Amino acid sequence: MGFFSKIKEGLKKTKQSVFGQVHELFKNMRKVDEDLLEELEELLIMADVGATTSAQIIDRLRDELKERKIEGGDEALEVLKEILCDTMGENTALKLDTTPSVILVIGVNGVGKTTTIAKLSAQLKAEGKKVVLAAADTFRAGAIDQLQVWADRVGVEMIKQGEGADPAAVVFDAANAAKKRNADVLIVDTAGRLHNKKNLMDELAKINRVLSRELPDAARENLLVIDATTGQNAVNQAKEFKNAAAITGLVLTKIDGTAKGGIIFSVKEELDIPVKFVGVGEKIDDLQPFDRKDFVNALFDKEN
Repeated sequence: MGFFSKIKEGLKKTKQSVFGQVHELFKNMRKVDEDLLEELEELLIMADVGATTSAQIIDRLRDELKERKIEGGDEALEVLKEILCDTMGENTALKLDTTPSVILVIGVNGVGKTTTIAKLSAQLKAEGKKVVLAAADTFRAGAIDQLQVWADRVGVEMIKQGEGADPAAVVFDAANAAKKRNADVLIVDTAGRLHNKKNLMDELAKINRVLSRELPDAARENLLVIDATTGQNAVNQAKEFKNAAAITGLVLTKIDGTAKGGIIFSVKEELDIPVKFVGVGEKIDDLQPFDRKDFVNALFDKEN
């Protein structure tokens, strides 16, 4: 199943609850007027696009329709889709052009961080890359055990120490293992504690220092994993982590479990960080590289 089919299935709840209404709104309106735009803005907010982002989308839609002299609903819907695509920015793939390259995975507990690492590992391995994992979430023994289960299942090596070990020490061992094994990618799991921001920032800073020292020329991706089902709370989490680390990309998980998939527009607009992957299910191949046009088209696909 390709990206479009998977994302279309994953967005079924969002489309049925909100974007299906948007589609019907334009379909049943011969002439776009202020009443329609007002109703559209309310629907976007319902989809968790966010009040600020929704208002910006509506303002731009109004201007575009006026400039292009468009009044019909079908044409106006196509303009809306263009604007939603533009809101997401260009598609941005992972930059892994050194041996090894490093992917630092960040996110609070429960967002699907460990399974995201497993799915990324499986994808990279399928591409013929050698992957090493670093179990640097030493705050919880369960996190180490869970990652080991996935490492064994996917068939990649994992470097670990015991519960309570210094995360930076784990990363030091893993960086050297990646060099010795001539690995293509080192993926680092991290603790997801937001209740003590200073500890979080100090820990990430220490890990970054070790990686910069041990792998100074490695390409780096710092991926923030956020749970789509948490809505605007995901935006708040992302803001906190952005203050603690130089985030290069977002992974939006559990989008199949929410009727508010519009959160993806709000997160991108407010943080200006590209969405690189979306999780549309629990299977190992359900983490999909993000494609903005397929995503927007899936929201409005009539067969969904």
